[in-house]
Amino acid sequence: MPIHFPVDVDAIIVPTGRNVASLNSAIQLAGKLRSTLVVLCSKWSSAQEVARRVEGKGVKLIAIDVSELPAGVVPTFETDRILAATRFERRTDTSLKRNLGLLLARLIGWRRIVFLDDDIQVPEPTDLCQAAGLTTHYAGVGLAINGMPDNSVVCHAFRAAGGQQDVFVGGGALAVGTKSMTSFFPNIYNEDWFFLLDDDGLRRTTITGTAIQQPYDPYREVRARGEELGDCLAEGLFWLLDNGRSPRDATLEHWRDFLFRRAEFITDVIRMVERMVGDPNQTRMLQALKAARGRCHSIQPELCARYIDAWRADRVTWRAHIEDVYRGVVPRKQSKQERRSLAGVRNMFRSLDFPDQTAHLHLPVERLHHDPADFDLALPLAVGQ
Repeated sequence: MPIHFPVDVDAIIVPTGRNVASLNSAIQLAGKLRSTLVVLCSKWSSAQEVARRVEGKGVKLIAIDVSELPAGVVPTFETDRILAATRFERRTDTSLKRNLGLLLARLIGWRRIVFLDDDIQVPEPTDLCQAAGLTTHYAGVGLAINGMPDNSVVCHAFRAAGGQQDVFVGGGALAVGTKSMTSFFPNIYNEDWFFLLDDDGLRRTTITGTAIQQPYDPYREVRARGEELGDCLAEGLFWLLDNGRSPRDATLEHWRDFLFRRAEFITDVIRMVERMVGDPNQTRMLQALKAARGRCHSIQPELCARYIDAWRADRVTWRAHIEDVYRGVVPRKQSKQERRSLAGVRNMFRSLDFPDQTAHLHLPVERLHHDPADFDLALPLAVGQ
């Protein structure tokens, strides 16, 4: 690992759909590190409630209700079109939020950002600074996840039954630098794996520091079905990498072979779990595994090949999109300090045609680094007011 020094984290980006109380840890982190907290809200969270939560705390904030995003701020990808109106369509917005975070970083001029899920805590804030310092050399720097492992239903069951199961770098606690902001998160399970891949293979990644994942229920049938296509695609690509090949080798024949082996693997895990007599989770594990296997059997090799081709095309689409938006929104002579100020961010949102009340801001009025006393501490200003 290269020698590095801790550096400032420009922004901590939190996709959330939970009650605002789930953000307490992220708010404290942002305050301690003097980072801008970007909260991307939907479902049971709202930008207005987040703004009220940070009022008076001296925390720089951009909170956005993503359900109100103007059309075209984040493009519709070919990978979305392929799965639309099928059993494989993924009805979550985590990838949308993370892509919006990448776009904001480009427009505002942030060089180092951290994606942090709202159910993950970072005991030592400087771990994020250490991770940020490594983004000069790595496409992604994850924190080691303690607590609940970040795995799919099938992998959780495999571990519980005695298998040796690793955990890959995940988007739940991931530092990213400017070199990686032209990649994107497709709307599929294991989207963070795809973010760290390119046409030739896995870009340089590493792990430093520690984060703690709060417990969750890993053995739900709906979860198992929803994960299976993404698990097949990601595991199928990484199988190629493990064998000295690249994503370019993901041919139709490869997918025929891999899908057969994937179904056999799930069957083997089912047999392992069947021997776990007396385990209180056995029945639910078996139900979830059988749901995953059923979904695996419905995946066709042609779909996998089409999806990977679409993902390659979407990578080009995303790179072109963020540069087109940048040229259309950011004035040529505007400094980074101006772009990061309250006025600069408000003008950016207006240029993107954000509706009033979609975004709530709590930022320095002019300069990049203000004391908390210099912040606009009234109710956070809504775009357009």
